[in-house]
Amino acid sequence: MNRHRGSIRKRFDYQRMPTALMAKLPSVAFKEWAVVCQLMLSGEQSLILRKGGIAEGIQGFAFQHPAFLLFPTRFHEQIAGTTLPANTPLPPDPAPDILIEGAAVIERTTVLNDLDAVLRLAPLHYWSEQVVRDRFAWDEAPGISVAFLRVFRFDIPHRFPDASKFGGCRSWVELPPCPPDATWQPVLSDAEHHQRLEQFDALLGA
Repeated sequence: MNRHRGSIRKRFDYQRMPTALMAKLPSVAFKEWAVVCQLMLSGEQSLILRKGGIAEGIQGFAFQHPAFLLFPTRFHEQIAGTTLPANTPLPPDPAPDILIEGAAVIERTTVLNDLDAVLRLAPLHYWSEQVVRDRFAWDEAPGISVAFLRVFRFDIPHRFPDASKFGGCRSWVELPPCPPDATWQPVLSDAEHHQRLEQFDALLGA
């Protein structure tokens, strides 16, 4: 029985992705574990599973922006929340600065309230099953938001000073604008990206 809430929404034609990204990339950023950002920027993961933080507000979490910067967050326990080897190092900390190395455009997004459907996505990400189960069950309404991304890496990272306004348990933050001449490259070829997108659609029966 298909118990997805809503349908899988398609955002962009992949062949127009760079143009769409350029038009949607002013200053909004999505906060995610540093190790997960690194996996996405290295082309190993194209998926985000998110329930939201305590600062999301009464409406809860939603993928509000079709394109966004990837803002890495750091805490030492995050490796233990993945299927990576325990001795995997965290990406280098650029403190006292923030280093934004890439951005993403959403190609598919949906909310899943069927845990079996969420667990079927395991081949496409590196979170541990326990983390996925905990996120799914958190709050009064079981379920989780899912986004499949086209990820791009900046040729020159965007660096700026850290500030308290970037902290807190929130998913979205406003950052200083990227340089107007910023350039980037997709982390996967079109063929690799399409193969992974087809796998995502197949796993959800889309």
